[in-house]
Amino acid sequence: MPKYISGVRGTPSYAQRLATARLLHRFNFGPTPGQYTELLRRGIGATQATVLKRGLADPGIDSVVTPVLADLGEIPNPNTPAATAFWHAIATSNTEMVMWWLDRMVMSHYPLAERMTWFWHGHWATSVSKVEYPLSMMKQNNTLRRYALANFEDMTKEMAVDGALNYWLDNVDNYLSSPNENLARELMELMTLGVNKFTQDDVTAAARALTGYSTTQSNGAVTFSAKDHYSRPLTVLGATSELNAEGLAALIVSKAQNTKFITDRMWFRFVSSSTTPPATLARSFAGRDISSLVNALVHSNAWNEPGNSLVKSPVEWFVGACRALRVQPSTLSAVDVQWKLSQMGQIPFNPPNVGGWPYGQAWLSGVAFQYRFELAETILAKGDLAPLSVPKSKMVQACADWLGVAEWSRRTASTLSAATGNPAELAVAALLSPEYVVST
Repeated sequence: MPKYISGVRGTPSYAQRLATARLLHRFNFGPTPGQYTELLRRGIGATQATVLKRGLADPGIDSVVTPVLADLGEIPNPNTPAATAFWHAIATSNTEMVMWWLDRMVMSHYPLAERMTWFWHGHWATSVSKVEYPLSMMKQNNTLRRYALANFEDMTKEMAVDGALNYWLDNVDNYLSSPNENLARELMELMTLGVNKFTQDDVTAAARALTGYSTTQSNGAVTFSAKDHYSRPLTVLGATSELNAEGLAALIVSKAQNTKFITDRMWFRFVSSSTTPPATLARSFAGRDISSLVNALVHSNAWNEPGNSLVKSPVEWFVGACRALRVQPSTLSAVDVQWKLSQMGQIPFNPPNVGGWPYGQAWLSGVAFQYRFELAETILAKGDLAPLSVPKSKMVQACADWLGVAEWSRRTASTLSAATGNPAELAVAALLSPEYVVST
């Protein structure tokens, strides 16, 4: 069997290929053509600096047209012309919003901010299926992007009064006379502290701190009414004071458990779902600075560990494939793309529940494979195969270097070698390979 990747496991060349591939796929959605080989040449330090770039003028992002989403007002009475027009506008706006975000992920020259916005979307999981109005979801998305690499306390304060989240977690039904505890509970359990890190009394008090906030469903605007707010002192997590949403957020995030919870969550989503982070990693998040934690992750020693593999989610796989093939998602059929992603189990702005999407082996079903195959063919129909314009004897190696794959297994290398007579067939096989679907 020919050796398609120079070096073997354990050698510096393999370690560098593995670390470079993981960093690009985990933090930048995958390499653009030529980027992987260029960064291998420049070294791991250059790779780390590249994936961390942000705050720069980005021609790719600038090329994406932001949809103008209208406030569509109250839902009309059913079975009327107004209702038909209304739901058509909702569907159209939702499609525009989804494709807009996919375009941003694919076209960005410096994708870290979009990658982190995608992470936080799963963390503060909110679904348009219940919120219904794309405008509210778009506002939340922009909030997540604004704070994606900023301070987590500031983010939590904003999200505690985010209209889409308040509607999604029923804080619109949280009254002095009849408290609704859903937002209060999930704010602590799923978003800041973790399971069994608070008591039912904490939930009850936190729900009272969140009274007085009302949300306009159609546009996500949140207003506060002092007369409808619980204004007496509350005891939450051992501290007693008068609390509103902002004060509650600050109190929860100040707890040491928040440092561990967010550090563990980022490790789980970016590094490994089967290993635990070093105890020292949490120090980088002591000031609740998200950027510092991301920087520490990127510069950690985790990237050469064989066990730190992750399965790409459908959206991450799709975005990576589009970046590699230079295909802007909105040039494809929006209906087709969204249908196939939904059948694979993941579409932006529509997580299945407040816990977000599943992970790992859940994405490797036979159904997911079938739609991944169909999407790969769809992308390839408009894709740029120039990286495979090499002699047949070098095409399998070129494919690894193009897509950012550290090493093909013997089985995959054999499959790809058999397809070198047809570059499109080779590219589809590579995009569906275990080594590409799983960020090994």
